[in-house]
Amino acid sequence: MKEQLEKIKEEALKQIAASDALEKLNDIRVSYLGKKGQLTSLLKGMKDVSPEERPKVGQMVNDARALIEGRLEEAKTALAQKAREEQLRKEVIDVTLPAKRQEEGHRHPNTIALEEVERIFIGMGYEVVEGPEVEYDEYNFEKLNIPKGHPARDEQDTFYINDSILLRSQTSPVQVRTMEQGKLPIRMIAPGRVFRSDEVDATHSPSFHQIEGLVIDKGITFADLKGTLEEFAKEMFGTETKVKFRPHHFPFTEPSAEVDVSCFKCGGKGCRFCKGSGWIEILGCGMVHPHVLEMCNIDPDEYSGFAFGVGLERIALLKYEIDDMRLLYENDIRFLKQF
Repeated sequence: MKEQLEKIKEEALKQIAASDALEKLNDIRVSYLGKKGQLTSLLKGMKDVSPEERPKVGQMVNDARALIEGRLEEAKTALAQKAREEQLRKEVIDVTLPAKRQEEGHRHPNTIALEEVERIFIGMGYEVVEGPEVEYDEYNFEKLNIPKGHPARDEQDTFYINDSILLRSQTSPVQVRTMEQGKLPIRMIAPGRVFRSDEVDATHSPSFHQIEGLVIDKGITFADLKGTLEEFAKEMFGTETKVKFRPHHFPFTEPSAEVDVSCFKCGGKGCRFCKGSGWIEILGCGMVHPHVLEMCNIDPDEYSGFAFGVGLERIALLKYEIDDMRLLYENDIRFLKQF
């Protein structure tokens, strides 16, 4: 057994010395000192040794175990140090190199346009009001003078959650909610995301943004509406901008109109941008229908008002001469960084 022990010890020390990886050292530890290792098996054979020799042989086995464990630990420390030095050599950092530049993002074209619109109307004494995107049919249609079966619902076909709850097709419900509070007079704009079941193309999307305005007070006339929108157009598109009102129909306003501005690209002479007409349509507007005021508990004989609505994307497309609405949502940094 002594000869066998010496042989095991020599082989173990030789293998440890020849090891060049931490994984190999672990294999050696298991092979010699594990539960089924050679030294452990040797200890199990102590029953065959005479009682007089057992203490000496046991001591020799323990000494061999201690020697092997010590050499394993030394080899492990040396290999770990070597691996660390190699890692430091490979991952050296040249502190004299310039730092990596961190690029900062900036506002989206929609955000830039929205902030510009808000600045203009806040300057005229309006407040910015927000409301829920998930809305009741009552607020989105009924209280805007669009009862069930009305043809205007087809133009604003939206996404229904159930018979009475839907994704709003306009931000006009925010106007209704504000009027219901009864705090008069009102001067507000309501920007926000709206939804309609439109096919995606260069000028349509099932999700887009609107900015709607509302003024309610005593003695408000169509002249106030015209003056307000003319001031907005000149602030937004340039002081030389002219405004034209064309009769139209909206269920919640009477009379109603669509508003065109003179082309700020050609000055109204006619170009590709305005399709040769010299005018560009930007929004719809009108005097608030008396029935809408009545449904919001406002006396139409005492108060009157006007409302208007403009698509935020339309403002951005016109202002930056973008010909495809989808570009705003593709998140191509090469496109967005131009603004």
